[in-house]
Amino acid sequence: MAIVNLNVRGLKCPLPVLKLTNMYLRKEANPGDTISVQADCPTFEADVRKWCQTYKKVLVLFKDEGNHQRAEIRV
Repeated sequence: MAIVNLNVRGLKCPLPVLKLTNMYLRKEANPGDTISVQADCPTFEADVRKWCQTYKKVLVLFKDEGNHQRAEIRV
């Protein structure tokens, strides 16, 4: 199991989730891996929670890190 990083800071809705979707659909993360997403979009938390529900993935962590937010998703 690996951690795959995705930095989408500077992108606004809906681009962070679209980049996450593209990464997932291109299978850049294997089953059991964790995707660590860093974003600063104001709607990112709601968007990533909805994404996890839609794709039936586990949101392991969501953390505000000051100037950005980090979500860790188990795929």
